[in-house]
Amino acid sequence: MALADDVLRGEPLALARAISLVENGAPEGRALLDTLSPRAGKALRIGLTGPPGVGKSTTVDELSDLHRSRGEKVGVIAVDPTSPFTGGALLGDRVRMTKAAESDIFVRSMASRGVSGGLSRATQDAADLLDASGRTLILLETVGVGQSEIEISRAADVVIVMLSPESGDGVQAMKSGVLEIADLVAINKADRGGADRLEHDLRTAFELGLRSRKDVPILLTEANTGKGIPELAGAVDALVAARKQSGAFVERRKSNMESRLRRIAEFLLQTDLWESGDSRTRVRAAAERVLAGDQSPYQCARKLLEEALR
Repeated sequence: MALADDVLRGEPLALARAISLVENGAPEGRALLDTLSPRAGKALRIGLTGPPGVGKSTTVDELSDLHRSRGEKVGVIAVDPTSPFTGGALLGDRVRMTKAAESDIFVRSMASRGVSGGLSRATQDAADLLDASGRTLILLETVGVGQSEIEISRAADVVIVMLSPESGDGVQAMKSGVLEIADLVAINKADRGGADRLEHDLRTAFELGLRSRKDVPILLTEANTGKGIPELAGAVDALVAARKQSGAFVERRKSNMESRLRRIAEFLLQTDLWESGDSRTRVRAAAERVLAGDQSPYQCARKLLEEALR
């Protein structure tokens, strides 16, 4: 497959086309993933999440530039929310990634397409393609809507939860639930008033509420000037090194892959159930049997499932 060879060489246009095929669910895209899957799995995947306006895109830009200066090949996937009214997405994250735009860093914006969890359904597939292309670091930026961001913890090796003084106090941050997936916390816009108080509140909340989180590093950053970004990158490096030494890094990847396989299997099953040629006829007939009192909803649903699995 010529496209697969071009992706392996890391050609940007080939990568863009391959990701589009995967994102659109094209059969060629799935065949491409099957071909390139053995070449993926080497890149470190770092996820960044947090409330809108906290500075995720600017931080991604600074981190990607720092790692590029180290000689690493960097890929970025930024997910934007899809409008429930028009079905469109602004895909404006790259507007703030000025350094990436002027370098060889590959940046791909993706619409969430209605999928909850902060990522698109094709995000991990796209990351696999970047991985196979020779990228050594992949940064995943979520939609940024708060409580639904937990999906990033199943897609990334390390999750950075970003907050800012405008995020509220530590208790409010704990209520969002997103801190439960944090491997590191970055308080961005630390030059603004309230950053020190937020850091104190977070540490207190970790101690009193989530004791399993009390050792999570909390760093202060100012992404618009680059201040604190080297320290953030260093904290990630230290965390990854410690997890690799303890075996926790591999165990997390196994757990994440198990979750991913379950979601793929569920998606394929749903596709077989609802997108086959006669699915509407079968479901309508089943509904009529339930309404006539011949069978229960569970009996009919079980039969539909059995038919899909044949």
